[in-house]
Parts: sequence; C-alpha cells; structure tokens
Amino acid sequence: MRILSLLILALIPIRLTSQEIPARWDELTFSDWDLALEKSKNTCILPIGILEKHGPGVPIGSDLIRAREWAKRATKEEYAVVFPDYFYGQVNEARQHYGTFSLPSDLAMDLLEATTDEIARNGFDKIIIINSHGGNPQMIRYFIQNQLEKKKDYVVYFFEPGMSKEVRAKMMRIRKTELATDQHGGEREASEIKYLRPELLKLERSPDESGENLKRLKLPSTIYTAIWWYASYPNHYAGDASFASVELGKLITDNTLNELITAIKSVKNDSLTLEIQREYFKNVKQ
Repeated sequence: MRILSLLILALIPIRLTSQEIPARWDELTFSDWDLALEKSKNTCILPIGILEKHGPGVPIGSDLIRAREWAKRATKEEYAVVFPDYFYGQVNEARQHYGTFSLPSDLAMDLLEATTDEIARNGFDKIIIINSHGGNPQMIRYFIQNQLEKKKDYVVYFFEPGMSKEVRAKMMRIRKTELATDQHGGEREASEIKYLRPELLKLERSPDESGENLKRLKLPSTIYTAIWWYASYPNHYAGDASFASVELGKLITDNTLNELITAIKSVKNDSLTLEIQREYFKNVKQ
C-alpha cells in the first residue's frame, strides 16, 4: 500500500504539467497560474505587431495578426504563456495614413519596459519578444541592450527567424515578384495573411495604388536618414499583393513556426543567461 501511494505521488507532477490549459495569459484562470508557470518553465512570449496601412487590400493589423498566430500555433507544440495583443512600437514612417497607431517614442519605450517588468512580477524570468513589423527591430535591440542599465531579475530575448538555403530556394521558385521590391504589404505579407486569415484580404484592390519605389533620394548607400522610406514609398506600400498565394504563405509561416518552436525550447531550458546577467550586475562598479 505504501509503495502504491508513493507511485501515485510521483505521478502527480507529470499529470499536472501535462494538463491542458490555455497558453494565452487572458484565457488562463487564476487557479491555473502556478501550473502555467511550471509548464512554461517561467517563460512568457510577448508578440509585438503594429497597426499601419498595408497597401489598399491587406488588413491594417497584418503584423499583429501574424505575430499572434505564430505564438498561438507554436505554443501548441511547445508550451509558454502568451501575453495578449501588443501593438505599441515604432511606426512614425506611416503617420501620413489613417489606421496607423503611433505613440511618442519615449512612451513606447517606457511602455515596453513597464510591460516586461510587470510580466516578470507575475512570475516569469524569461521573456521572448517576437516581432513581425519591419520598423521595430532597431527599437527592440536598443531596448534589450538597455536591460543592462539597471538590475533585472529576468532576461528578455529577441526571436528573429532565419531561413535555410533549401527553404529560401523554394520560396524563390514560388514567388512571382522580385524579392528586392517586395518590402511591405506586397506578395510575401499578403501571402501570409492569405494562408492565416484569407477572409480579411481584398486583393482585387491591390492595383488601386502603386507599390513601386519612387527613388526620390539621391544619396549614397552609406548614408541613412529617417525620411528614406517615405521618399521611396509615400503610399506605404512596397510590392504587389495581387500575386499572393497560399503556397508561399504556408511555406514562410511553417518556416517561422519551426524556428520559433526551437527557440522556445531553448529559452525554457536556459538558466545560464540569467545566471551570467546576475554575475554582471554583481560586478558593476558603483
């Protein structure tokens, strides 16, 4: 009888961690919070999108939709808690068009820090930012570098998917427009939405505006200036969404998911980064 009781007790943690609970923060019950922390190994995903024009026929929230779907699908394979919709980032380059939600830069940075601090206060010491907006990476990298400014008891990671030569070659065979000109709201992004949320597309409107590069600036490639995007694409549309295909969208999405699942596993099992970060703060000269 004693042996049987010990076996039952030993199996309880396995049963609990294998229990099906939601991944989204807002869908969890309070009574499942400790289980979510255990099952995620204190790992939370912060999917960051943006609200901006994506040409005339692709939804304004495309970046948010893609980041949300990546997190949703990846956590079905590798559990982590997913923070609810977050669409506060850098998008000054699109403020000339309605639908854009652009906060002052200081507020955007402060809000991101307050959000990660609050995520950590709720028990997470590993936070993975996944981003789907082209205007955010510089801001996110700067934010993460600033994590060393003052002591933190959590680590922020930034996920950026790669692409193997095989997948890239297949993508080039499938796509119908030039890769160099397909930068925003064009074939690639429209294909991802066509695969994920096809009912939101109005691709018949794609020819209503030009997505061509106007090449108005005459500066050398060694020079960078903030107005470069508007100078090239005042319609905030770069490419041609009318060539979107489910095949291309599935290929790109599957590649991102495979990379993200691997990244989540790696972060969940990572204790060294936080340990080294704590060592760093201990050695910072006061």
